[in-house]
Amino acid sequence: MGLVTEAMIGGARQHRCCQVIGLSARTLQRWRAMAAHQGVCEDGRASREQRPVNRLSDVERECILNTVNSAQFAHLPPSQIVPRLADIGVYMGSESSFYRVLHAHKQSHHRGLQKAPSSMRRPRALQTDQPGQLFSWDITYLPTVVRGLFFYLYLFIDLYSRKIVGWQVYENESAEKAAALMQDICIREGIPKGQATLHADNGSSMRAATMLMTLQSLGVVPSFSRPAVSNDNPYSESLFKTLKYHPIYPNKPFEDLLQARVWVGQFVQWYNEQHRHSAIQFVTPNERHELRDVELLNKRHAVYQLARSKNPERWSGNTRNWDHQKTVYLNPERQDQKQEKQTTQKAA
Repeated sequence: MGLVTEAMIGGARQHRCCQVIGLSARTLQRWRAMAAHQGVCEDGRASREQRPVNRLSDVERECILNTVNSAQFAHLPPSQIVPRLADIGVYMGSESSFYRVLHAHKQSHHRGLQKAPSSMRRPRALQTDQPGQLFSWDITYLPTVVRGLFFYLYLFIDLYSRKIVGWQVYENESAEKAAALMQDICIREGIPKGQATLHADNGSSMRAATMLMTLQSLGVVPSFSRPAVSNDNPYSESLFKTLKYHPIYPNKPFEDLLQARVWVGQFVQWYNEQHRHSAIQFVTPNERHELRDVELLNKRHAVYQLARSKNPERWSGNTRNWDHQKTVYLNPERQDQKQEKQTTQKAA
């Protein structure tokens, strides 16, 4: 109470003082009332250190520690040790007691030869505001007439325009073939070194040394998803769904490699030149890739403004939004992550 009073005389606020010393304002108020009436005040708070009467003794805790570290049980977790002890008629404590003893002695780490599970960090947030900066690629299966045998479709897309900039169908999965495709894309698109980033999942072809060396020679920065997290590569996954649920997708498996390549070629032409993509204001990927979408969207806006001027009573608010989407994001940071990052930077 004296410390709080002294701080308040110096200009500090009461609730801030209570936060610093770990005391609630209501408790301080109650103590002051007690001191005013009785002349004395005692701390009536319960002690922070509570020792249950049925807690394990030091000898019992030592016995548990020796047991879990013995040659017979050193490779097992408490969930496996406790039943085994019960089978031979021994009870030393509950499973949670075993875990508490291990934690108290800093031995609650992973036990056994299996690698301990680890949480993977989210891939870094990426963004692009023009074609040729950010690409995504993946491989999907195409069924064949032989059960269990598939063709492999390689698809590379420019995330800014959603254009399929490279594709091929092969009989097997190969990092060398993927690297050759990326090399061809950089030549055709005229991508200088240090400009582009290529995002992919954690497949063997994506992380192969051949692919990484090719990217390094091209000056393309690699980016990878977390293992088994398809959401980290959403653009490629969404494209595969569009491909396989398209009305022209064959009902029967592909008979040979040529048939598969012909069909994929037809799909790519339709997707790039005819498909109005919903995420880019319903312009085609080619129109956006060639930077013709701004003019098209402005014309649509003018059409709607003219229609509104002729019949204003039909609009209770603004006309449809035909604004140009300037920036495309891949794995953007959530708002809480941004706030945590800003807090860390301020503290540093």
